Amino acid sequence: MKLAARVSQVTPSLTLAIAAKAKAMKAEGVDVCSFSAGEPDFDTPAHIKAAAAKALDEGKTKYGPAAGEPKLREAIARKLKADNGLDYKAENVIVTNGGKHSLYNLIVALIDPGDEVIIPAPYWLSYPEMVTLVGGVPVIVTTDASTGYKITPEQLRKAITPKTKLFVLNSPSNPTGMVYTPAEIKALAEVVVDADIFVVSDEIYEKILYDGAEHISIGSLGKEIFARTLISNGFAKAYSMTGWRLGYLAGPVEIIKAASTIQGHSTSNVCTFAQYGAIAALESSQDCVEEMRQAFAKRRQVMLDRLNAIPGLSCPKPDGAFYLFPDISKTGLKSLEFCDALIEEHQVAVIPGIAFGADKNIRLSYATDMATIEKGMDRLEKFVRSRI
Repeated sequence: MKLAARVSQVTPSLTLAIAAKAKAMKAEGVDVCSFSAGEPDFDTPAHIKAAAAKALDEGKTKYGPAAGEPKLREAIARKLKADNGLDYKAENVIVTNGGKHSLYNLIVALIDPGDEVIIPAPYWLSYPEMVTLVGGVPVIVTTDASTGYKITPEQLRKAITPKTKLFVLNSPSNPTGMVYTPAEIKALAEVVVDADIFVVSDEIYEKILYDGAEHISIGSLGKEIFARTLISNGFAKAYSMTGWRLGYLAGPVEIIKAASTIQGHSTSNVCTFAQYGAIAALESSQDCVEEMRQAFAKRRQVMLDRLNAIPGLSCPKPDGAFYLFPDISKTGLKSLEFCDALIEEHQVAVIPGIAFGADKNIRLSYATDMATIEKGMDRLEKFVRSRI
């Protein structure tokens, strides 16, 4: 069978593959400590589930507008104004099947074959694959621990060419957990405006911050950068709603209309009754978000202290999200080799950094319980000591 050529250009998701392997081993009775999934281990808050159940009882089970329920689009616009200083209306918002889908819709709507998209590395592994699927050119800009794994204005300026169409910004970051400071965001915004390109700000982890770190949405810094900004966000991480598949894209009306047209011919509307759960998430108390954030903060500190006590590993302290991204280069192993041996020999699942464009690192998620963290760190230490 001859498949479309674009399929061979795309790499399957390593994060999903390793998470699936860990789940399969657990199903077979193997005691696996999994730090692979970017998924909160908490249940969706009860009031959100109740709102969706109420919508079901009221018969909200039919097709809806492709761009999303009007009440949800309005609620998102209010949230973006109140939380992020972004003056959007409902018409500037499309509700999508998860945050990933919002980014895919944008790439399809904006990028032509040959257009360049600047992506700092380490990056979330789906960014370059989406660009490749539409015939665009991912331009990878490598960062390292010396800059906190963050792209500098000088690096961004140097990467821009006449073919550059879009810059991808992710803060707080997956996989590093790093957060750009207000000053750093401002400096990047100046480069974007000067070059007259678009920027998409992936803000899915914006609510998960530590030690006084501040999230600044790049589009809030002035009219010129606002006109060039797209916001990708969703409900998965902050509200533990990963399986609900609810995300959104906000930006200039022309782009949102184009994304809505694409969605109308691909998935159509997001699950109707689920959208009422999202309305409740935005419009009800945010105490549930803070409770989860505090739990993540405790887990982060325990895992970070344990990691940095292991000879041969080093890891900077992240300011957000729920990931650690240690350097494993002193073990002499590449990331995939490291991860394969770790799960086979000690039943610990982590993600190889090569998936994120950083083969000297691995990613660990601390979105799991403290007992698993302690047990998994014991096993990881034993494994690393055996290799050094």
